[in-house]
Parts: sequence; C-alpha cells; structure tokens
Amino acid sequence: MQKIINPDINQWETLCKRPAIDTEDVNGLVQQIFKEIKQNGDTALKKYTQLFDGSNPDAITVSKDETTAAIAQVPDELKAAIQLAKANIEKFHEAQAEQKQIIETITGVQCWRESRAIEKVGIYIPGGSAPLFSTVLMLAVPATLAGCKEIVLCSPPDKQGNINPAILYAAQLSGVTAIYKAGGIQAIGAIAFGTQSIAKVDKIFGPGNQYVTAAKQAAFANGVAIDLPAGPSELLVIADATANPEFVAADLLSQAEHGADSQVVLVSDNEALVNQTIQALEVQVAQLPRKDIVLKALQNSRAIVLNGTQACIDFSNAYAPEHLIIATADADFLAERVISAGSVFIGNYSCESAGDYASGTNHTLPTNGYARSYSGVSLDSFVKKITFQKITPRGLQNIGPAIEIMAAAESLDAHKNAVTIRLNTLKNV
Repeated sequence: MQKIINPDINQWETLCKRPAIDTEDVNGLVQQIFKEIKQNGDTALKKYTQLFDGSNPDAITVSKDETTAAIAQVPDELKAAIQLAKANIEKFHEAQAEQKQIIETITGVQCWRESRAIEKVGIYIPGGSAPLFSTVLMLAVPATLAGCKEIVLCSPPDKQGNINPAILYAAQLSGVTAIYKAGGIQAIGAIAFGTQSIAKVDKIFGPGNQYVTAAKQAAFANGVAIDLPAGPSELLVIADATANPEFVAADLLSQAEHGADSQVVLVSDNEALVNQTIQALEVQVAQLPRKDIVLKALQNSRAIVLNGTQACIDFSNAYAPEHLIIATADADFLAERVISAGSVFIGNYSCESAGDYASGTNHTLPTNGYARSYSGVSLDSFVKKITFQKITPRGLQNIGPAIEIMAAAESLDAHKNAVTIRLNTLKNV
C-alpha cells in the first residue's frame, strides 16, 4: 500500500483514479459471444459454459428436485444467518415503498404517481471461489417486494455442473422464480436476448468481473436496462487518532479480498494511525486464505495523510467511493457532509461487512466514481414510476388558456387545438 503525505490538491484527481482496465479485447469478446447467443441460443450458452467454466451440466435449468437436494446440504447455522439477513433486508426495503399521493395542482386538476413492477428481471450471481449468496438476498428480496412477476437467476456451475447450495437456498427463500446454470458474458447474453431455455428479461442486475460488467454495458446498448455501472469493489476509510488501527486494517482487507482489481484507500489526518494500520495490514494479510488476491489489490491501494478531517471528507467526495467508513471522533458531523458515496458506515463499530450481509441496506452499489450520479440498488430499482392526471371541465378551464398560449408560442397548433376544441365545447354547455 502506497503512503502519500499531504498531496497538493492538484494531485487529487490522479489519486482518485482506479486501476486501469484494458477493455478493447473484452468488448470484442462480448460482441462475439452475444452474436453467437443470438444465433444459436442454448447451443452457444453450453459451448461457452464448457469453455470458460469447464462444466457441461446435463440441463441449463435447475430443477426443483435439484434445489431441494442442494438445500439439504446447507448447514442449519448458515440457514439461520441467511434468514436473519433476509428479514433485515426485507424490513429496510419495505419502508421504501412510495405511497400514492394525489396532488391538486389547481382546482380541477389532479396529478399523482404510482409504482408498477418491472415484470421480468434477471439476477446475475458470481460463483467460483466466492459464491455471493448474499447478493441473491440483496436483489431478489426487493424484486419480490416490488411485485416482479419473473425473477430469474443465473450463476456459473462448478466442474460437476452444480450451483453452490447456499445460492440455491437464498434463491428459494427470497422468491426467485427460475434458476439457470450459466455464468459470465454468456449468461448476460442469454437473459438479454433469450434462448430456447431462458426468456429475455427487461432489466439485468448483479455484480461481476470486468467481463460481466462489459457484457451488462453491451446489453444496455442493445436496449436492455441494467441496475447501475459497476466494476471492481472499492472502499475508502476516513480515520483519525481515535480509530482502532486493527479495525481499519480489517475493513480494508475485507474489500481487498474481493479481487486483484479491487482498490482500498485510507485517508487520515494522523500519520501515526496510518503507520499503525499498515503494520496491522501486514499481520492480518498473512492469516488470510486469499492472501495472493489481497496482496495484488493492495498494490493498487493508497494511504493518504491530509491536514484535518475536513480535507479527508473533501477528498472522499472527490473520490466518490462505493463504500465509505468514517472512523473519527467527529464521524456524525462528517457524515452530514458526505456528497458522493454508495453507502456510508459511521463509527468504529460500523464495519462494512455489516452492509454486505445483514444490517439491511443494499450492497449493490455504484463503483468507479459513479456514486457522483448513481444510487445503489433499492426498491425503486425494480419498479417504474408512472404519472397520472385527471382533469375536470373546471380544471381545463383553469389551465387551458395557459396551454393555448404556450402551444402557440412553440408553433404547435395541434397541441393548442386539443385544448381549444374542448374549451369551445364547454362554452356551449
């Protein structure tokens, strides 16, 4: 981890850059696979599952019997933990439902907005060395609450052609309607365009590596909505002399272990705390089974010493982190000054892992600086907001003349006439 002392503000833009990823070859591969998925459907899907995952499952669709057998393998202790997390996620997202509110903007003119669920959503869940069953909860629970009719899940199978049992348990618990053995670019292509086994969806959700991210962006370019721009995981910690360096080190490592392309940043007004944290990192890294991944991620990471916690929050807002931990004496004060962040964790005991699993907030968040303009996934991500209006004769008489004047000023005579013809009818009543 590189340590930087009091960088000039002109250097901040450079310090805020994420690890560069060469996307040219990736995008070419995405287009190739998408083309084959469109032409050959399941055949292409199976081809690339064999090529990239080394798996050749008998069927693409996970059967009910297969799910039941897999769920029996999940330890009761893990099931209880997943149930607790699901309940908290459900409670937090239920509160986000918008109540219908009719507004009379002028006498006789009523306007309101209602939510309608997106009918078909696709959820992508990474498998491999870190099967993210927690993400199933983060996506399927709000989708179910929103009322989505079809919630399909894709996850790469292992060499034996199976999906991780905990993923299947979380899927059944949270309302997923269909599960498919497919990963990577080919899975995104399958739910974006449809195959013989998999129906096309209206919106795609879920994290993934640079290949999945590029595939989601390509799907969006082909008219399929996606949740948000997302890439490698990232964390920024603001810490002062009151922070516990072992806590800070553990938090940094919790995100560094996601992948070699992850980035973690420590920003502090106290160099001694930074030095203690770096020492704690060295001790804790040695004990991690994913040490090789973590060490690569730390090569992309920085510890920055600035003059005061206000400068620290200013840097954080410039960086716009996916996750932000504020471990300072004035944490509540600084939290009020957060402008751009995916999710914020306040105080020494608010570890980022809580948001990843069980506190109730959603962990599907914008990365790579997109927190400046995007929100994380919420109940609203699974609905469309439709506006309604109801106008009485009196209402049209109240706003009609203004509409006629505005339409005429824009030279849109048909717009004006749609009002005029009604107003003339009312004159004769």
